[in-house]
Amino acid sequence: METILLDDFIDDGIIKEKSFREKINNMDFDSFSSKKVIIKGCAGVTVPTWAYLILVANLAQVADKIYFGEPRHAVKIFNRDK
Repeated sequence: METILLDDFIDDGIIKEKSFREKINNMDFDSFSSKKVIIKGCAGVTVPTWAYLILVANLAQVADKIYFGEPRHAVKIFNRDK
């Protein structure tokens, strides 16, 4: 399972939309192709809802399954039907 840490998107102590979108645009989403991906929800700052939506929208194009939370208690938020 691949892991995305939301702390990687923090800029000057918060998640800013402009820098978040730049980081998303520079991510290689093909590396998540046909994989299970977990978005770890324990960021050091409050994560805006739009950040989750943008991230999941991009991942859903390539990943088989997307989870949120901690690996032991993950919540499935996307499942590609094959």
